[in-house]
Amino acid sequence: MRTIPQQESLTVEFKSDRDCLPDADLVAAIVCLTNTDGGTLYLGVEDDGTITGLHPKHQSTAQLSAFIANRTNPPISFRATVIHEQGHNIATIEVPKSSRLVATSDGLLQRRRLQADGTPQCVPFYPHEFPSRQSDLGLLDYSAIPISAATSTDLDPIERERLRRMIESYKGDPSLLNLEDDELDGALGLVSTINGIKTPTLTGLLMIGKESAIRTHIPTHEVAFQVLDNTQVRTNDFYHTPLLRTFERLMEQFEVRVEEEELQWGLFRVPIPTYDQRAFREALVNALVHRDYAQLGTVFVRLQNDTLSVSNPGGFVEGVTLENLLVVEPKPRNPTLADAVKRIGIAERTGRGVDLIFQGVLRYGRPGPDYSSSNATTVQVIISSTQADIPFFKMIVEEENRTGRSISLDALIALSHLRTERRIDIATVAQVIQKNESVARSILERLVETGLVEPQGIKKRPHLHPQCQYLSPVRTKC
Repeated sequence: MRTIPQQESLTVEFKSDRDCLPDADLVAAIVCLTNTDGGTLYLGVEDDGTITGLHPKHQSTAQLSAFIANRTNPPISFRATVIHEQGHNIATIEVPKSSRLVATSDGLLQRRRLQADGTPQCVPFYPHEFPSRQSDLGLLDYSAIPISAATSTDLDPIERERLRRMIESYKGDPSLLNLEDDELDGALGLVSTINGIKTPTLTGLLMIGKESAIRTHIPTHEVAFQVLDNTQVRTNDFYHTPLLRTFERLMEQFEVRVEEEELQWGLFRVPIPTYDQRAFREALVNALVHRDYAQLGTVFVRLQNDTLSVSNPGGFVEGVTLENLLVVEPKPRNPTLADAVKRIGIAERTGRGVDLIFQGVLRYGRPGPDYSSSNATTVQVIISSTQADIPFFKMIVEEENRTGRSISLDALIALSHLRTERRIDIATVAQVIQKNESVARSILERLVETGLVEPQGIKKRPHLHPQCQYLSPVRTKC
């Protein structure tokens, strides 16, 4: 049975060795991988996946490792093994993702990208792309860089007053309101002093810069709000305005399009919106704050039929993946900009805005936010506005009213999974909350104690399901 991949990808590279792969080509391929996301190079495999085997020169993995280390700068350390596949020996070279830019000893600097047809290729790594790479790795705060060609006259007093007003309305850091303008700019990292002259930073221009200055000095900044009815474009607005003004405008665009269903609950009416405002706000702020401002691209907000999508240029930063999105420590691509919006109050102060997005969607019994379309160059979240599960929503609200506190995200995720799958065990809970089985067991035990779920099956790996009174009307039996 074949144990290696069938085709190449961003992290899988095949190299033929029938005629002895030239040293320069081998080193270039490894540099290409390490400067992107790392991956595995299979030496002795054709581009179409056919296994043809190693050349005798490359049978020794020790010699191969030493050779690669000597021909890369800085030297790359990797693990190479020879495996036997379909009657041939091939070398698997596991290349790590480098935290620094790596070149061949001849000065060749390359990176890997996917072509339009999905096949990978190595392309030159140009100097203007270095900041993006360093930002992804957390080695550079691009948002703190002074814009040398800009001056303090490029900052708009009207936008600074907007900033102060938003601190009050969003209950931001009250200490900022007592500061003079110069002090406020310094406290939020909006300016940097160079040779005694205060110069706007990227964060400063983005937050309170004049639109003409932003267009001149930050041409990468663009935000689009689109409303699509299938292929028909209803709204297609593009903004190059300061971030705070853009944020307010997009929130207005969003709010006028959100519909609400009112649920009669005793003497009270409880609104159920098509989209949760808090979830949208956090998704929008994440896109504006964590986008890659070193590369051209647009932050897109799209309302289309029953989905809302928010996307931004720049993939997840180093260490953040789909598999740890819920638990990884916050790693902003633009720390100065992220800190400023948190102190103003428009972003979640702990940096766990993703939690609020999940909570704002799942509590209504809707599918969770979908990040699966994200890739190395783009982060995209898709939120569904499908019909809310009213009994599930009532269950959540009644439990929160009983305890006087919001239900935990872990418990909400477990209940949401249980709502659709009807059975769940400790291993599954651990997987969906992205934590270990000890935490998962604790979550299930608390849900059992509160009466939200009841155990079935053996004690070691209990299966749990919602109690009858919390099932939707079409499910009438436990």
